[in-house]
Amino acid sequence: QVQLVESGGGLVQPGGSLRLSCAASVSIFSTKTMSWYRQAPGKQRELVALITGGGNTNYADSVKGRFTISRDNAKKTVYLQMNSLKPEDTAVYYCYLSEGYWGQGTQVTVSS
Repeated sequence: QVQLVESGGGLVQPGGSLRLSCAASVSIFSTKTMSWYRQAPGKQRELVALITGGGNTNYADSVKGRFTISRDNAKKTVYLQMNSLKPEDTAVYYCYLSEGYWGQGTQVTVSS
């Protein structure tokens, strides 16, 4: 049974940092593309960052230079390091395992 368990969300001040983790309980992980999405109230869910099984990455323009996605295949875990956080980064962040598996979401709030 596939499970994606997220952690690391919380409240942070503008300019601060958070590191999100997503641990996957799944047989096939290392070859799968994994992604982080986010969704703010009243907005569509958007792709934040993506990492392939080979370690290639892609980022939304809004987070380039501030966020870093990485993975540890031995731990079957994907991370999202978020630096220089802005209020507009406030959203529920979701881990996604290709093809078709979502984490439960974790709230990130950037506020003074």
